[in-house]
Amino acid sequence: MENNTSLQQQLLDAGVHFGHLKKKWNPKMLPYIFAEKKGIHIIDLNKTVENLQEVAAAMKQIAKSGKKIMFVATKKQAKEIVSECANRVGMPYATERWLGGMLTNFNTVRKSVKKMQSIEKMLNDGSAESLTKKERLTLTRDKDKMEKVLGGIAQLGRLPAALFLVDISVEHIALAEAKRLGITTFGLVDTNSDPNKVDFFIPGNDDATKSIAIITNYITAAIAEGLAERQAASKDDDDANDDGNENEVKARRLEAEAQAEGGRGRGRGRVGSDSAAPGGPGGPTKRRVANTRRPGAGSGPGGGKR
Repeated sequence: MENNTSLQQQLLDAGVHFGHLKKKWNPKMLPYIFAEKKGIHIIDLNKTVENLQEVAAAMKQIAKSGKKIMFVATKKQAKEIVSECANRVGMPYATERWLGGMLTNFNTVRKSVKKMQSIEKMLNDGSAESLTKKERLTLTRDKDKMEKVLGGIAQLGRLPAALFLVDISVEHIALAEAKRLGITTFGLVDTNSDPNKVDFFIPGNDDATKSIAIITNYITAAIAEGLAERQAASKDDDDANDDGNENEVKARRLEAEAQAEGGRGRGRGRVGSDSAAPGGPGGPTKRRVANTRRPGAGSGPGGGKR
């Protein structure tokens, strides 16, 4: 409870509770509006804290499973904050301009990313020295132009598992593409937007820099925690595999020793049976038949009939 109170106070200090003018409101945000003051809607921070913790837990599980979460924020006041947070946890981001088809036409976008990387490699390894000055300048300009738009997704090899959007009204193209592909969407939703368009939403001020910063940093901390747990789990699995391999090696060695001992025992058994054969040193002696012939009997010399 104390943590929630502290978080709520931080959100209050950052101005997360300030909504849009009453005339610009979306009626579907009514359950998340606390009051109205001087024509401006005030967002209920209790609902903000509750939804923020739910979003953070969901993102933590996605990061723990090893999947990617893409940050999308093309608003001027959110660009630097979002790109910094995304780089901190190694997640892809789009902060300059959302290219149409960045998700639905991902294979073509990947070709552009590979072209950008090949140009960068050419300029770095010196293979572009054989080109003219004008050609090198053209390549440099092309690389800078592509890096500005595609630099955030250069390491994205497949579609992300989720999108985090700052102001879903501005990022409606990215939201539509994610919905079409069945990608989970998270969003910072102000009083002028429809919260039902995203799977998970955080009611809050999406225009103030401090508000965007505190929300994005909280989510980034949850993602970092999920990544740390994944790394610890993989390390434990490796240790368990090593122990299993050692036990298997010991078992094989003991089995080999047992087989060798059994072989020696059978050899001794054969030697004992051989020594106990008839006529042998340890076997029964043959009984000699007594000579029953009388002296002088027989047909030999002196043995004839009288």
